[in-house]
Amino acid sequence: MPTPLVIDTDPGVDDAVALLLALQSPEVELVAVTASFGNIGLDGTFANARRVLALAGRPDVPVAAGAARPLIHRGEAWASEWHGADGLGGRTAHFPAPGAGDPRSALALTADVLAAATEPVTIASIGPLTDTALLLAAHPELAGRIGRIVVMGGGFSGGNVTGAAEFNVHADPEAAQRVLTQSDVPVTLVPLDLTMRCLADDAWLAALDAAGPRSRLLGTVLASYRTAFRARHDIDAVAVHDAVAVLEAVLPGTLRTTPMPVTVACDFGPTRGATVADRRRGAAGTPVAVALDADVDTVLAEILRRVTRMG
Repeated sequence: MPTPLVIDTDPGVDDAVALLLALQSPEVELVAVTASFGNIGLDGTFANARRVLALAGRPDVPVAAGAARPLIHRGEAWASEWHGADGLGGRTAHFPAPGAGDPRSALALTADVLAAATEPVTIASIGPLTDTALLLAAHPELAGRIGRIVVMGGGFSGGNVTGAAEFNVHADPEAAQRVLTQSDVPVTLVPLDLTMRCLADDAWLAALDAAGPRSRLLGTVLASYRTAFRARHDIDAVAVHDAVAVLEAVLPGTLRTTPMPVTVACDFGPTRGATVADRRRGAAGTPVAVALDADVDTVLAEILRRVTRMG
């Protein structure tokens, strides 16, 4: 029986790849999508999530709007320089019209899914962790219905939005601290240390383009992200961050993890949003399964194989 999966996301180019990956994976049933602020504002991410589902022919999956801002301190560090002003590389006009959104809030939709679940639900949190933190705080009685939370976020060798912090964690450090330090639900963290090694190169992108019209559209969405990645890193490739995390959610054990406590810097200095791993033997704190290694070629091939099933 497929594992029920909820994706909390902020589409976002790599979020689109991740959503399509989940929809083309028979091991899971995508039972809900929740959208939060992040790569662009909430109005945009909410519509983009529905656009991606429409592209895949799955407007039946409920999509609810979540947090429009962080838990405590307002911040608007959008990533439009990477994802385009519309969040999908300037290509939203080429997507099917988005379906109707679910009238419930993200919190209510996810709580309803968990309350009705007959087996553990996986939550993939691939944007700011605000909605996931709210769920854990507002509905502790439902924690036992969650099999695990898979998070794309953090970085232990530096960040991508500041020298210390990765975007998803930096967008709401207090929420990330709430999720990563709790002991009620197991957490797998997929940080930049691994995702920055999972680079889709020209051959990968050419295979995506050749797979069919929907895959070709996804390739055009990735084009502006590729340009920005080349300008920043002098590498002609695309890091498919969120898709790596969702692949682990779909196929547990794909990534090699190391358990260690992780905390988040929530001060207002230059390290705000930094993730700090305590690698000492017997370190106090709830261990997080941190994905630091994988067979990168296999990861990229599996993402491509699944996404291109849509043609």
